[in-house]
Amino acid sequence: MVKYIEKLRSDLRFQEGLNACMNCGVCTAICPAAEFYNYDPRHIVNIVQNGDDETIEELLKSDTIWYCGQCMSCRTRCPRNNTAGYVIQVLRKISQETGLFTESEKGRQQLAIKRVIGGNILNAGYCLLPESIVPEMHPEQGPVWKWIYDNQDELYDQLGANFKKNGNGVLRKIDDESLNELKAIFEVTGSEEFFTQIENHSRVKAKELGLKLDDTNSCDYIKHIYTSAEAVHTC
Repeated sequence: MVKYIEKLRSDLRFQEGLNACMNCGVCTAICPAAEFYNYDPRHIVNIVQNGDDETIEELLKSDTIWYCGQCMSCRTRCPRNNTAGYVIQVLRKISQETGLFTESEKGRQQLAIKRVIGGNILNAGYCLLPESIVPEMHPEQGPVWKWIYDNQDELYDQLGANFKKNGNGVLRKIDDESLNELKAIFEVTGSEEFFTQIENHSRVKAKELGLKLDDTNSCDYIKHIYTSAEAVHTC
């Protein structure tokens, strides 16, 4: 079995995020996610602190580590200066590196985040773009967004957003030099390789599930992870 605890301990975020947990539960009491999900940062930190690789592996396969909103409220309250949110960051990274993220519903959605947000950053310089919020994939946006989506060019011109054009404006076109700098940062930091790992692990899971996964965001696997809600994620 992989020595997950050793992987955790080698990460600087883990070293800064877990000093000595006394299991007081203050992090859970302050955690917004704990109010709405079956999520307990105190329990997660306790599992990690015990250092049992089998139990940590089950955590890496679970939906639990994806419930954290990374607000870092836990950091502001811990009497021993622990940060459960940092520990969650490292758990997520290990889950993605090992492919265990594909074993949970929320974990599988990392591919959609990688493609949509990651792809937007690299290709356009923005985290979110209007054209990436497709009404078919985001029914929660309602009929008003459908109208905005269908009429975005005219609407954003009226608002002075300079949509996809050179010059100023909140949705202006980002110049090629800036985009190349972003891509260089991703390459040097290893993020590009990390993105490839997420793609490769997801392709294995898609094949296992019998779903088509190609380079488009309209394929069966992407639609599945966008819209499926098989597990119970509330309290």
